[in-house]
Amino acid sequence: MNKYPILKKTKLILCYYAVLLTTSGCNSILQQDPRNELSEEIAIADARGAEAAVAGLYNQLQDGNYYGRNFLIMSDVSSDQAQSIGTWDFYREMDTYQNSTGNTEIGYFYSRAYKTVYVANTIISVLPTLEDLTDTQRSSMLGEAYFVRALAYFDLIRIFGGYPEVVGSLGVAIVNEEERGVLSEPARTSLADSYAYVETDLLRALDLLPESSDRSRASKGAARALLSRLYLYTRDFASCISYADAVIATQNTYNLNPSYTDIFATKLSTESIFELNFNNADQSGVRNWYFPTSQGGRGDLACHPSFVEKAQADPDDVRGTLYAYENSARVYYPTKYNKSGNIDNIHVIRIAEMYLNRAEAKVISGVDLEGALADLNMIRERAGAQPHNTTDPNTLLAYIWEEQQLEFAFEGHSFFDLIRTGQAQETVSNIPRLNAPNSISFTNLERALFPIPLFEINANPNMVQNSAYQ
Repeated sequence: MNKYPILKKTKLILCYYAVLLTTSGCNSILQQDPRNELSEEIAIADARGAEAAVAGLYNQLQDGNYYGRNFLIMSDVSSDQAQSIGTWDFYREMDTYQNSTGNTEIGYFYSRAYKTVYVANTIISVLPTLEDLTDTQRSSMLGEAYFVRALAYFDLIRIFGGYPEVVGSLGVAIVNEEERGVLSEPARTSLADSYAYVETDLLRALDLLPESSDRSRASKGAARALLSRLYLYTRDFASCISYADAVIATQNTYNLNPSYTDIFATKLSTESIFELNFNNADQSGVRNWYFPTSQGGRGDLACHPSFVEKAQADPDDVRGTLYAYENSARVYYPTKYNKSGNIDNIHVIRIAEMYLNRAEAKVISGVDLEGALADLNMIRERAGAQPHNTTDPNTLLAYIWEEQQLEFAFEGHSFFDLIRTGQAQETVSNIPRLNAPNSISFTNLERALFPIPLFEINANPNMVQNSAYQ
């Protein structure tokens, strides 16, 4: 099956039933045979089929249009960290905040994220009917499906929905397992309801999943960690702290890697809570897009020199060493993902995030500023940077937000963190681009949300476009 179906004159639309919109128009919605996605009942007839289906669920996340490349780049190239320097117009649109409803990369992500939802829905629907699964197997697999569905919806909300008290009032269209087999034209739910759906799925996953040290699959630890992130976004700071506490307390499973560079040089270290595992047969694409042609990459993307300057401001901070300079193109590029063959793993959640989530939530809610400072300095000192020494709330919060940008640079967090913290318009201001005639600023907050793809708008009369693109 073609990995990029839109390129073959078909466009995957929102409907989780993996339907197609043909290029001849929007008059017919056709049901696609999804057996190659391991998601039909015929493919999940027994325990062996169930195991294959769950493996297929992680393959959806690893796809190049999702965590395998596109989703990370969409965030970083929209922030002050990365810029488009090549010929690929669709990332240049993101870089200059001129996204169109026909942006191919946005459409690819949209389609892949909803296909992930579809596969999860199928697993959730079919597994209770299988007689040869043990209770333990069934519980674990259902938990994985709920976790991945929650992650997919959370990511869709961050791209197309909004951020409480910052921007957006509509979430995304929610299609669940009960609607399998029904071709529908779902409307977007409210932003609050969309986030609540993610929360419900994660709480279900937490109840069903095992305590496990397998970092390449969903676990109770991964569910707790994603709940901590969710509650930071939804501004439930007490819950954010509680779930971060729970993850940090499991020190027999998750620990800060003493070596920051080792997180990326090795795979599945103690740092990781949830990490996607790539190999020669299943490659990630982030390295290829950033590494210049002289280093065997495509070189369409590069670092903003101003961000590299920030990252290297403290000469003792090892994180500043993870950038290289290419003389002929005169650009900086990140080297976190540098394995030949494009076999770098992608870190979806790391334990460092729990410390910074907890620190931010403590400061905003006005509790335990000393503890927040200690969490912040654990991350800084691990990187070799000088510790901060303040309990002034405003100063401490600014330090934490800066740390998030340095710690998770080029891991797909940057734009989302700038938006949810209200920093984007100030941070992304008058930044020069190599591919633009003038410096670029992020001035229209509504463009923090990406456009619903045109093929979805055309196919679904109930779909409402984001205001910046109407």
